[in-house]
Amino acid sequence: MKRTIYSLMALLITASVFFAACTKENPDVKLDPKLSTSQLLNITSDGATVVGFVVAQGSGFVERGICYNTATAPTIANHKTVYTGEAATATFDVTLKGLAYATKYYARAYATDNAGTTFYGEEYNFTTLPVVPELATAPVVAITGNSASSGGVVTVPGGAAVTKQGVCWSESPNPTYEASSKTDNGNGTGPFVSALTGLKGNTIYYLRAYAINSAGTGYGPELMFVTLVNAPTVTTTAVTAITKVSAVSGGNVTNDGGGTVTARGLVWGLSANPTITDNKIAGGTGTGSFVSNITGLTKFTTYHVRAFATNSAGTSYGDDLSFTTLADILTWNIPGNYVAASYPGSTYADWSPDKSPQVISTIAKPDKLEGYVYMSGAANEWKFATKPNWDGPNYGSGATAGSLDANGPNIASPAGYYKINVDATAMTYTAVATVWGVIGAATPGGWDNSTALTYQPAARAWTGGVHLTVNEFKFRANNAWDINYGSTAGNATLNDGGSNIPNALEADYFFTLDLSHPNAYTYSANRWGLIGAATPGGWDSDQNMTWDNTLKALKVTVNLTAGEMKFRANDAWDINLGGDINALTPGGANIAVAVAGNYTITLWLNGTPHCTIVKN
Repeated sequence: MKRTIYSLMALLITASVFFAACTKENPDVKLDPKLSTSQLLNITSDGATVVGFVVAQGSGFVERGICYNTATAPTIANHKTVYTGEAATATFDVTLKGLAYATKYYARAYATDNAGTTFYGEEYNFTTLPVVPELATAPVVAITGNSASSGGVVTVPGGAAVTKQGVCWSESPNPTYEASSKTDNGNGTGPFVSALTGLKGNTIYYLRAYAINSAGTGYGPELMFVTLVNAPTVTTTAVTAITKVSAVSGGNVTNDGGGTVTARGLVWGLSANPTITDNKIAGGTGTGSFVSNITGLTKFTTYHVRAFATNSAGTSYGDDLSFTTLADILTWNIPGNYVAASYPGSTYADWSPDKSPQVISTIAKPDKLEGYVYMSGAANEWKFATKPNWDGPNYGSGATAGSLDANGPNIASPAGYYKINVDATAMTYTAVATVWGVIGAATPGGWDNSTALTYQPAARAWTGGVHLTVNEFKFRANNAWDINYGSTAGNATLNDGGSNIPNALEADYFFTLDLSHPNAYTYSANRWGLIGAATPGGWDSDQNMTWDNTLKALKVTVNLTAGEMKFRANDAWDINLGGDINALTPGGANIAVAVAGNYTITLWLNGTPHCTIVKN
């Protein structure tokens, strides 16, 4: 055992001596010299940094650095930059300068030993970045009060495609593409011409050509030019206070064009774009706003106006505006023995002109009066009063049928809902009894037969239920086309012979046709439903109601739970009814359902809206 331990200790001592001898530096043993080119850094348009690394020094180097060329395998005979930093470091970085932009270079580390032998590292290649373009600015020519012409040419593209070029200008020196007015004259490197517009008169401008590539924006030399005096800039004020013989307008001189505004004002006439050779109203001098009162006009006539301003460059005008003077709109009253009985619940009274229905003319037809009048009695007498009293002229039946005579006898008519028209110039009238209905491809009778509506004296409107399909409809009287109304505007208003009215959803609709306001006829067509916590759809979905032509009411049979409900139109909350079921009111309170069950609910909308809720 002892012999084995002694043998092991001897072996360890021998190994220690051997390894110590191997790790000790031996100045007589040297590796072959070797270099590496390890990295490229900070490439710019005219330089780059290349990093070298001494892998083995050999017998030592007297110089090291980076050599480079535009061809492969560069040597120190081409171009080189000597490393001048710390000699003891293995890594050395060299910045190459004065390179050409947008050029591909090849580079590698080098080192020269004492014997004059040069060693090289691996070859790297890189391309320098482009520079902004260089260009010339063309002289500014064709200068006017509000325009000029210039341009330029790209002389050096900068090593990248020119994507945009033009000129930029401002009232301050050194205009830029980003912050100044500019033109866009395409791309490339050919000469370009730039048209400058929208300039101010008698103003100093600074201009220079620009061109853009991937490196940025380059500019040509800056030029300065001065515009000529320009015509003033003026706007026309909206026409207001229009009467039969006068109106008010004016203008605003917003820019004097670089010259003194010696005259300004308003011109007007019967034709578009009047000038200072037409009717003219002086409005002073200088810039700023002014007001012009136009007088001496003819009633119900269309005129054109526009503001003007004059300086040494000439006269300029604002926009042409047109307006029409007011007409003599006539309002005649229709008193008679029929009024009180025909208009229950109103303040109307028999034989009182100021408490009677009316016929009224329009601006477009100032001597043609029109309106609808209901006469409920079997025998009705009436006449026309031109004022709301008996002091003005009043007219009755003339010597011939349909004519009017001052203070003539009363006109007699049987019961009916009359469309009354008067020609105040010819002094004639018509009174046509009408019965109204809905007609069209969307209605049950198509375009051949009207679906009748019923007149409701308390509401002063024609009402009724109609099932509509997805199609068009309109209103007509007496199941004929002599009198019919559509909606050219596509809203609730009606006009004589107007456009067909489209219907977008098939359902039963409750119609209201209101002809009680002369020349301002309207209608509504609403789908009705039941909604609420007591209904199957809750407060989110309506239970649609259908029209019962016998009852002249809307009905629905539905299972209800204990809760609340109300009525609403068109699946929306714009129109809804609630409150007392005997007198429902718009936006009224929810209606309580005390006991769950199957119910038939009937809603009457003629007169005072009311409903019945019957448990089956």
